[in-house]
Amino acid sequence: MRTEAIATELLAALDQNTTIGTITDRDPGFDQDAAYLVSAEILRRRRARGEKPIGRKVGFTNRTIWAEYGVFAPIWAHVYDSTVTCVDEPSGRLAIGHLAQPRIEPEIVLHFKSAPRTTADEAELLSNIDWIAHGYEIVQCRFPDWKFLAADTIAAFGLHGALVVGPRRPVEGLGDVVRKLRTFTITLARNGSVQAHGGGSNVLDSPLLVAAHLMHLLQSQQQFEPLQAGELVTTGTLTSALPIRAGETWTTELTGIDLPGLELLLR
Repeated sequence: MRTEAIATELLAALDQNTTIGTITDRDPGFDQDAAYLVSAEILRRRRARGEKPIGRKVGFTNRTIWAEYGVFAPIWAHVYDSTVTCVDEPSGRLAIGHLAQPRIEPEIVLHFKSAPRTTADEAELLSNIDWIAHGYEIVQCRFPDWKFLAADTIAAFGLHGALVVGPRRPVEGLGDVVRKLRTFTITLARNGSVQAHGGGSNVLDSPLLVAAHLMHLLQSQQQFEPLQAGELVTTGTLTSALPIRAGETWTTELTGIDLPGLELLLR
């Protein structure tokens, strides 16, 4: 019953664009296992109302921001056809008025052409991936002032709000992808002014290792399907996550990997 009640409260907050008190404040026994049960119930309900899960987001993979949020290990959640936008050009627009306390996260998105086995071998993982893209996840927080525990974030959609996927690049055209995903760097700017720097090594040493971590988590979570062919995985913010407002234009520049930067106008 607790699982169903929490799922109802969180979906109401999502649909009505409101914030709520943290679950862990009201229920100190609410842990990560309980939170993933809520996540599974939310998945069931979102499917029932016509939303299609098309991949996963992995959050808190960037060790440089763990202390800021008080979360010290990655979490994950589903992304849906209703929350993902793909653009073929290195620019796009996104409405954010329906999101709570939104922040922007430049990320690497992996698309799986085949279902991978659980492994930390980056080259083997890459053999299951047909394209890679740079994108932005717009995270949101249904709890006031971005204060929470890890279990709260898992239940609350993994803090997922929206995902914009930039131009997709076939793996075979990117050269030594394993090395480049570990070593590339990125600059994030707002209205032409640089706000943050980062790189592939920030996210568990490589976006490929983020996917490996996700598959390891899924092994012990029988309520969820393993990673499937056709799914995308967005691998966590490469820089600090920064607050955003409508009217801003955010841009990125990547060095060391043949992925275009992405311009995003927020509405």
